[in-house]
Amino acid sequence: MANVKNGQTVRDPVCGMTVHFGGPYELTHAGARMGFCSASCLARFRAEPTSFEKNRPPETPSKTATWICPMHPQVVRNEPGSCPICGMALESETARAEDQPNLELVEMSRRFRWSALLSIPLVILAMRDMVPGLPSLLGRSVSGRTLSLVEFALATPVVLWGGWVFFARAWQSIANRRPNMFTLIGVGVGASYVFSVMATLSPGVFPPAFRRHDGEVGTYFEASAVIVALVLLGQVLELRARSRTGAAIRNLLGLAPKTARKISDDGAESDVLLGEVAVGDRLRVRPGERIPVDGLVLDGDSAVDESMISGEPIPVEKSPGARVTGATVNGTGTLVIRAERVGEATLLAQIVRMVNDAQRTRAPVQRLVDNIAAWFVPSVIGVAIVTFIAWAIFGPEPRFVFGFVNAVAVLIIACPCALGLATPMSIMVATGKGAQVGVLFRDAAAIEALREVDMLAVDKTGTLTMGKPQLEDVVAFGELDDDTVLRLAASLEQGSEHRLAAAIVAGAAARGVQLSSPREFRSVTGKGVIGHVESRLVGLGNRELLAEMGADDLAVAMDRAESLRIDGRTVMFVVVDGRISGLLAVSDPIRDTASDAIRSLRDSGMQILVLTGDNRTTADAVARKLAAR
Repeated sequence: MANVKNGQTVRDPVCGMTVHFGGPYELTHAGARMGFCSASCLARFRAEPTSFEKNRPPETPSKTATWICPMHPQVVRNEPGSCPICGMALESETARAEDQPNLELVEMSRRFRWSALLSIPLVILAMRDMVPGLPSLLGRSVSGRTLSLVEFALATPVVLWGGWVFFARAWQSIANRRPNMFTLIGVGVGASYVFSVMATLSPGVFPPAFRRHDGEVGTYFEASAVIVALVLLGQVLELRARSRTGAAIRNLLGLAPKTARKISDDGAESDVLLGEVAVGDRLRVRPGERIPVDGLVLDGDSAVDESMISGEPIPVEKSPGARVTGATVNGTGTLVIRAERVGEATLLAQIVRMVNDAQRTRAPVQRLVDNIAAWFVPSVIGVAIVTFIAWAIFGPEPRFVFGFVNAVAVLIIACPCALGLATPMSIMVATGKGAQVGVLFRDAAAIEALREVDMLAVDKTGTLTMGKPQLEDVVAFGELDDDTVLRLAASLEQGSEHRLAAAIVAGAAARGVQLSSPREFRSVTGKGVIGHVESRLVGLGNRELLAEMGADDLAVAMDRAESLRIDGRTVMFVVVDGRISGLLAVSDPIRDTASDAIRSLRDSGMQILVLTGDNRTTADAVARKLAAR
């Protein structure tokens, strides 16, 4: 077990989370190599190893991680490395919940910082004649050869250490006969550095025509160092963008609970790791807990916050026979569910897999860039060779030296820093930035297709509106006054978990209305709630509830309800002892920024559609208010 390869997975014996070997938190215990998700889990195990002995990993790891190229999904390896086609570092195909450090980003950042630190004075020295005051400061006490040696000392660690990864990728591309951006970077930087070293250490091999007025041969140290520093910067930015997308995936994975409350056949209950839940198991979901897996409600009534799936902030009522989704949040009721989809089959796992796969998809423009690069790289090398041959045959003496210098110039000028970085960078930054604001792209082609989009469908509740309903109007009919209607309705709604019920109770409290305790409360799915308050049978809900309770005299109430809906209210009818006694109108305030956002989108040529489960009258009212602001 101790010689297991990095990248393979094992379960954290403390919390049960799946981790990859090669991370910062590991320990060998009783001959077994163990991985931990965090420093706290490692510390807990060290303090009490016998408490977690039963969770000790098996002698063989659970799974071998697969590593894949983000730009070329056909490249698959069993261990980390670089892509033989483009040279990009391979990524783990398996999404990880633990936030492990990106070792490649750490290494590239370190190389870039030191390369930039050394390149800045190198550029100043190379351009000393153009820096005001520097020539007079140096004076004649510092010879040109001494300055060349200083440049050599500054450039050498940048090129040989900072740029070593590019040379390795360039050699790999040549060995695999897959020329790419790193081929030209390696050849161009290597040729300019070798030429500069020769010019510094053996200037006598160059003819007088190559010498400056001080007798020294010009060097390209600053060019080779700056190219390395710039390409390293591009790599760092790209890796950071990919890390942001990875953070979004980890956030998704973190939505799932780590354990579930399992009910055995004899009725006993125990907490088990989520990975131990099987299809058909009965699970108890207590108030406020996340639902562990996709399943079917067997017993209990509650309201479940499904905003992580639908974006809708108002909880959905759940009763026996209703389906629930893993990682959604249970309300104040208790549910007993039967597990129907577990592990990789759950909806959350499918979403994570889709987002993870989207990182490795390629936009159509990337294929175009690859095709250009496939021809561009060998063409440039060919031009450099032709340049050398032409100067060697037709150039003045010393022909070979002139040919070498001009061939190097071709390679340096053609170094495709932008060609290889621009397209992958744009895709990665788009996915990473989108992930930061909660936008998850299905694939890279969708990003490119966005430029053709001219219509945007926007959800109303929680997007255009605040998603926090407020009580606006109380209308009484018949013998009861407004305060009595509100007191009876709000007292009844104390037993409900619905967000609209919370708005009514909060509105009554704000008006100083004293509430009573309801009895025999029950929720009628899709209609409303019914119960006894102060010895009266009270119902609160929609028009279907009126029919169930046998309420009559609907005409006046319907007309008044429609007038409130026109103003953007959601209306509920109050029935007391079989008669319509009033209306309660609740509204969801429009976001302060919604109008400006809609106006900006329209000014850019977008058509806006409003999507809502509310009725057409309320939706039209919200649209009018947005248009009028």
